[in-house]
Amino acid sequence: MKKVAIIVAGGRGIRMNSEIPKQFLLLNDLPILMHTLNSFLHFDKRILVLPQSQIDNWNALCTQYSFNTKHTIVAGGINRFGSVKNGLKKVEDESIVAIHDGVRPLISKNLIDKLIAATKKGIGVVPVVPVKDSLRKIEGNNSKAVSRSNLYKVQTPQCFFTSTIKEAYKQNFSLFFTDDASVLENNGGKIITIQGEEKNLKITTEEDLRVAEVLMQ
Repeated sequence: MKKVAIIVAGGRGIRMNSEIPKQFLLLNDLPILMHTLNSFLHFDKRILVLPQSQIDNWNALCTQYSFNTKHTIVAGGINRFGSVKNGLKKVEDESIVAIHDGVRPLISKNLIDKLIAATKKGIGVVPVVPVKDSLRKIEGNNSKAVSRSNLYKVQTPQCFFTSTIKEAYKQNFSLFFTDDASVLENNGGKIITIQGEEKNLKITTEEDLRVAEVLMQ
């Protein structure tokens, strides 16, 4: 069965204190997004979803850095939900789709392959890592300790059969949809989790970028 990656890259770099969209910032002398796309070289197809306003900039970067990894560019929607929905339109045949954040460039082939192997119809497979920090729930002036024993941080890629996730994305958008797993779950689908990787961080701040540079050495 074919494997397709949908890379969603709609960030603007606000928390990075940068005028350059975070996915275009350099990581070890190459834009972050190029590292991410190269993580899926073993896939049959790579679909990159970008804001329409950033497509020309991306094409210029590909020329500047002689980036030749084959991929299909799709204009994003007004939010992540709309962007993934647009990306799914370019997946023609039944396949396994891995939907991934463009600013998670350190994802390993090993984790990707584990996710793909666990994917079945009607089921979404999601990588998670346990929460390590102590937690408190704050309501007004009061706060209360919360057990972290069954709490996990969700990562990407999140993997699905094409028909399963396309059906889920026929729903109307809801603010509850924070990732693809929540979209599927709201449509009656089942989510299973596997152990993710601590290094599979999402680069959203300057500190994240520095950490990623160290991890890539």
